Amino acid sequence: MEEMGIAHMWGAADAVAKFVFVVVAIMFFGTVWFIITATSRNFAIRSRAHKVIDTFWQTTNPQEAIRAMEAQPASEPFSKIALECANAAAHHAKNEGSRLVEALNRSEFIDRALRQAVTRESAKLENGLTWLASVGSTAPFVGLFGTVWGIYHALIKIGASGQASLDVVAGPVGEALIMTCIGLGVAIPSVLAYNFFVRANRVTLGQFDEFAHDLHDYFATGARVGGGPQPTMRVQAAAPKAAPGKA
Repeated sequence: MEEMGIAHMWGAADAVAKFVFVVVAIMFFGTVWFIITATSRNFAIRSRAHKVIDTFWQTTNPQEAIRAMEAQPASEPFSKIALECANAAAHHAKNEGSRLVEALNRSEFIDRALRQAVTRESAKLENGLTWLASVGSTAPFVGLFGTVWGIYHALIKIGASGQASLDVVAGPVGEALIMTCIGLGVAIPSVLAYNFFVRANRVTLGQFDEFAHDLHDYFATGARVGGGPQPTMRVQAAAPKAAPGKA
């Protein structure tokens, strides 16, 4: 009995039991990796959100605001939404009088660009949630399968030995039950982490929508609805250069 445990279970396990153990281990390490990376990512986004938004609205003109957004890290979502909106506004102004302007007015064109930007950044936030949901729902059953398989082989060995006393049965069956414990130990943190990140993402998505509405109002009408600090000029397409030799 003193020799019973995970090490003894691994040594006595067959290929199927070892495969189940490896699968559960992959689930565990994948969950831990995602929790660490998603926590650091969400912390970085939440800690920089107000600073990025305030930087955009407190600059003296849109050109400086755009340069400030371009200076943000590639993983910063609010600056990417602002840049997408500014590029859409500039593109629409540049094509004034074209079929693009006839098909979509400025407000509709900017709204489409903002929706695409918010959807793209929202999808990035949700990366890995499918993994957590899958692990949380399947890890207990994977562990249970390993337990059933282990008990099956343990009972075969006990039957072959001809001894069915409690001290003989308890060790092998107890080892098999370890797989269920491991499966639950992986599933419970996965479910808790999934619920936590879904809640955190919902708050961030609300900030995306609020910022996108303000951007739409500003770039479509030239004024941020509700007042507050804002750039003093609208983004416009660059004026064409004069031909050589002409004033």
